[in-house]
Amino acid sequence: MALRSIALAALLIGVATPAMAAEAHQSTFGRLPDGRAVPAVTLTNKAGVSATVIAYGATLQSLVVPDRNGKRADVMLGYDNIDDYLRTPQYFGATVGRFANRIARGRFTLDGRDYRVPVNNGKNSLHGGTIGFDKVLWSVVSTKSGPTASVTLRYVSRDGDQGYPGTMTVDATYSLDENNALSIEYRATSDAPTIANITNHAYWNLSGEGSDNGAMGLMVTIPANSYLPTDDGAIPTGEFRPVAGTAFDFRTPRAVGERVRDARDQQLVYGRGYDHNWVIGRSVTPGQHLMARVYDPKSGRGFELWSNQPGLQFYSGNFLDGTSSGKAKRIYREGDAIVMEPQIFPDTPNQPAFGSARLAPGQVYRNVMTYRLTTGQGAARPARTRR
Repeated sequence: MALRSIALAALLIGVATPAMAAEAHQSTFGRLPDGRAVPAVTLTNKAGVSATVIAYGATLQSLVVPDRNGKRADVMLGYDNIDDYLRTPQYFGATVGRFANRIARGRFTLDGRDYRVPVNNGKNSLHGGTIGFDKVLWSVVSTKSGPTASVTLRYVSRDGDQGYPGTMTVDATYSLDENNALSIEYRATSDAPTIANITNHAYWNLSGEGSDNGAMGLMVTIPANSYLPTDDGAIPTGEFRPVAGTAFDFRTPRAVGERVRDARDQQLVYGRGYDHNWVIGRSVTPGQHLMARVYDPKSGRGFELWSNQPGLQFYSGNFLDGTSSGKAKRIYREGDAIVMEPQIFPDTPNQPAFGSARLAPGQVYRNVMTYRLTTGQGAARPARTRR
């Protein structure tokens, strides 16, 4: 009889019921100066994880995760009101595109025609230009509760937007399941040839965005044998440089702050720390592969990042300069967070050796990334390398 009761209990645990489902709840985050409402959708699961996405910039505004003792904290840098996103934009959690990262001198050639896009980062174009995907209001297309809760947002970028050709339709889907996997998937189509590189610019502080602990103590593993060195404007030189014997070797777990200030490495001088692309592969893949592991010894929180992209832009928060204060009303300063962006390589439209950024009519651009969140004890494990 006892065995039958145990079996019945196990069966009931395995039955999906509404009480066990992850949920999506929509609200209003605020209003833009023109009066348009900014929707917010919060995804929650029964493990105590919640993710809030706002339609302005298709932005991950909050991610609350328990620590090893069950204490919940928001691990995303960002603001608690729309006015601060408008007044002091920092790409916090935002969707960036049409072309994430940099395009040298804001110029590229596609199908024999020259194009110019806004120069907004020194002499180069960054994250799609002055009014990229991070600075527009997206539409909420759908929300869903169930074993996986999700929200899909859409933006239509018209032909000529920021100088880019073709009308591009972009969907951003955020999903949270009961296994603490947070996924972000970008899909885009265009009615004319264009270029595409869309990713998410989340700033992570696994001790909590308002904590005294910055991100320099995070243990990071990146399974890459090479990275892309840059010039002083953060444009890749075209070299695939081995990480072995350099401050860029994260093939085994290393603290971010261990070598980030090593002025003997000119690359760290150029970037004021890490702001480079690691070569995980050489092309987009059908499935996802491991991009990085991050672990916080203080809280026990961590994540594995998986994606289908070849490059990982790892940025150590070098330009957080005290001009922003976040949700906990604490000033954000250099090194308070890290950013990890799966993408194709920077400046690909101008560097044929990097592959192609071309998106043609009938094709579907896709970048999917999954953060497998962890809250338990234990150190980050070594990552497998791939060539």
